[in-house]
Amino acid sequence: MFTGIIAGVGRITAVEPRDKGLRLTIDAGAVSLADVGLGDSIAVNGVCLTVIAKTARSFDVDVSQETIDCTVGLGGPGGVNLEKALTLADRLGGHLVTGHVDGVGSVVEFEPVGESYLLRIRAPDELARYIARKGSVTVQGTSLTVNRVDGAQFDINLIPHTLEMTTLKDLRPGSKVNLEVDLVARYVERLLAARE
Repeated sequence: MFTGIIAGVGRITAVEPRDKGLRLTIDAGAVSLADVGLGDSIAVNGVCLTVIAKTARSFDVDVSQETIDCTVGLGGPGGVNLEKALTLADRLGGHLVTGHVDGVGSVVEFEPVGESYLLRIRAPDELARYIARKGSVTVQGTSLTVNRVDGAQFDINLIPHTLEMTTLKDLRPGSKVNLEVDLVARYVERLLAARE
């Protein structure tokens, strides 16, 4: 489990094709790996991946073809948002995040509004029902609050700190983003469906 509070920006430095997927080497940047062991989970752009090798400053993960097919941002070198899995002693600063991406959205608008930025995203139609005004959504692994919903489009206000600490500052209209909807919303829907 994760919280969606990004620990820092890392960088995919090597991509090695595998039989059915990829092996990535990721430079962790300022994120300390001192407490990370083999088999631990790290969210990379919101995707929960397992550490299979590490050095003091980098780690390797295998990414299955299934994961590649339903996410973005893992296929080549570039910046990535990183978050280590939480422990039971950690603060839950964002919201409960599984690292299981529900779908890929598309940036419709990314414009300055005062010192902040308006981020408007179009979600896949099948995810739109899970996105609620003042609810939580994860974009590229970052826990964010939804300010407005219009059909499958939703608005988020990004403060300067969030932009500074994540790769979200690099978004442009047309950019694709990994989305994970609120875990509670999915369970509520499943419970209601089971009652019918």
